[in-house]
Amino acid sequence: MEQSEDPGRAYRIDPVEAALIDRLKAGDDRAFEALVRRESGRMLAAARRLVRDEAAAQDCVQEAFISALKAIDAFEPRVPIGAWLNRITVNAALMRLRKARRLAETPIDDLLPAFDADGWREDRPEAPEADPFADLERQRVRAFVRTKIDLLPDAYRTALVLRDLEGWSTKEAADALGIAEGAMKVRLHRARSALKRLIEPFWTGDYSA
Repeated sequence: MEQSEDPGRAYRIDPVEAALIDRLKAGDDRAFEALVRRESGRMLAAARRLVRDEAAAQDCVQEAFISALKAIDAFEPRVPIGAWLNRITVNAALMRLRKARRLAETPIDDLLPAFDADGWREDRPEAPEADPFADLERQRVRAFVRTKIDLLPDAYRTALVLRDLEGWSTKEAADALGIAEGAMKVRLHRARSALKRLIEPFWTGDYSA
């Protein structure tokens, strides 16, 4: 998740990280290797959430490191270097999606809940008798939700990932996607509504739905 800068309080950089940045600016190859070992896992996870293709996600990480090296001299640690690299990775993934024209407005209506004339959900699930979360493994839950996020059309999935998983502001996400803030809010609302419907089988313990 992105760490936003608080204008009222300066970011206090860790001395170890400060030394690493100095070494990177000096062209130290070992410092770059250390950075790759430390940050590549999180960067790859961020790329995967957007491009959903392992080879493409790895390419995004590689492109992000190349871009970061070119810009390292101008980097000022207002945020942790990991957050900076994460933002570069996400931008690389978005660029790849735009090139592939995968952000077309694919209809999402079939995934949204339906309502009758009185405003009631036509397919509302029955309330569970007990809290199902208590006996479920966290890893299994996350895997289930990830599979449902992947069912969203790319335009809506990307909006959801940027706002809810990466922690970008509505304006930042809208600017990155090249849409108005109002359109971003609508897209995000519809994505959340569709996802809520998709994960409702979780409440009954049905992971096959």
